[in-house]
Amino acid sequence: MQKLSISNRKEQKISVLVEGEERKGPLAFVMHGLGGWKEQPHIQTFADAFLAYGFTVVRFDTTNSYGESDGKYEDATITSYYSDLEDVISFAQSQPWYTEPFWLAGHSLGGICTALFAEKYPMKVVGLAPISTVVSGALTAQTEKHKARMEEWERTGWWENVSETVPGRIKRLPWSNMLDRLKYDLLPEAKKLTMPVLLIVGELDDSTPPEHQKLLFAALPGPKEMHIIKGAKHTFVEPKHLEEIKILFDRWIKNYDRR
Repeated sequence: MQKLSISNRKEQKISVLVEGEERKGPLAFVMHGLGGWKEQPHIQTFADAFLAYGFTVVRFDTTNSYGESDGKYEDATITSYYSDLEDVISFAQSQPWYTEPFWLAGHSLGGICTALFAEKYPMKVVGLAPISTVVSGALTAQTEKHKARMEEWERTGWWENVSETVPGRIKRLPWSNMLDRLKYDLLPEAKKLTMPVLLIVGELDDSTPPEHQKLLFAALPGPKEMHIIKGAKHTFVEPKHLEEIKILFDRWIKNYDRR
């Protein structure tokens, strides 16, 4: 295992964790969501599933989040998260454990970033797991929780909410975050996602609900599966939900690992 610090294109520090590299197996990148970090239980669950099959797994804290990388949460956007993913992959290309094509898994904002990368570079990606993924900014704006607050957000310039997973943490995002998100949509280029795709979403997810995932699922042309975790919200924290996700990942990796 290696814990590294690299610089992104803006000369900001990104904290990177590399595991399993000594086995010289296939490669997977695992990416957290908005305000997340690389050690979150669900991110660990994704990583452990790949490690169990002898993969080299790269996790990292994006900038502008709550992990060990530089930046402020208020500056987080899909654009900044995506550029960090590209920069981590570019770093990996210089390492002795790098292999291609590789696998990508991400949660929420990390999900859309991994899928955007796979749409841009489909030949580099052998398997894609955008979990509870943002499908488009326009769809995000149409969720009930966003519709109820969009006018206030635009008027005041800020969206403020309490973290569901970290007691006492108040998270604030500027209106520019939504303007950036509205630039992105997976559906128009989903036809390029011909690699195996695994979709998982919580039954009670009100940020990236099952209805959004079904739209993406319908647009996927290749091998695909979608699973709804009963009783789960957007961020998976309950042990029974994490165990269910582990089983789904295990089966999916086993089905499509062509070594």
